[in-house]
Amino acid sequence: MTASLSARRVHIGGVPVDGLTMREAVNAIDALVAAGQGGSVFTPNVDHVVEYQDNAALRDAYAAVSLSLADGMPVVWAARMLGRSVPEKVSGSDLIDPLVRRGAERGWRVLLLGGGEGVAARAGERMVARHPGLQVVGTLSPRIDMRRPPAERQELLATVRAARPHVVLVALGAPKQELWIHESRSALAPAVLLGIGASLDFVAGSVRRAPLWVSRNGLEWLYRLAREPRRLWRRYLVRDPRFLGVLLGELRDKRTP
Repeated sequence: MTASLSARRVHIGGVPVDGLTMREAVNAIDALVAAGQGGSVFTPNVDHVVEYQDNAALRDAYAAVSLSLADGMPVVWAARMLGRSVPEKVSGSDLIDPLVRRGAERGWRVLLLGGGEGVAARAGERMVARHPGLQVVGTLSPRIDMRRPPAERQELLATVRAARPHVVLVALGAPKQELWIHESRSALAPAVLLGIGASLDFVAGSVRRAPLWVSRNGLEWLYRLAREPRRLWRRYLVRDPRFLGVLLGELRDKRTP
């Protein structure tokens, strides 16, 4: 992380968040690619902050992250309540299109990893159709179990390395994608690895995104819950309310002399 980014990094519940606009985030990723040293980019949301409290491996991954961008208005609002500067949300889903546009301009080799069967391939086709200069050099939908020994993931690393990507968009869901990126970043350098959650599903058209007004008002979680209640109810109604406790604890500590 450069000194200029370091000066704009804040922490929410221990999770680092870089206070950048969308344009600045794309420029920062561009700089990481140009530097040729590899790197990791995460997009923390409320669920990440909650998971971070109990997951030592995720804390290690965030401790080494190159760039960490606010995914969701609740993270932005929490930062502002704590008196910390985060100008806007830069979710993985919103970041994809301007980043892919930059990649087409720069001639980046981009590899898509994650999503259900065929999702990465459909997403890649749509990206190239929208940005014809883009080079999609791989679309993989592997089964990854981070509880298994790293040696079992060496074949996947070899496949990714052989494609020689500048950027790898990793859509495995949290915290799996962050743990895999942290484990793999050195082996895959100079590629820059980005955790993008469900973004490939959105690009492929297999999952519908919330309307813009819903996202801007911090209600995307409610929209997703309404569409997939059986899969998401525990996350949004049981786990994520812990975020309020984390935030209240930080506010209390801030006010304590």
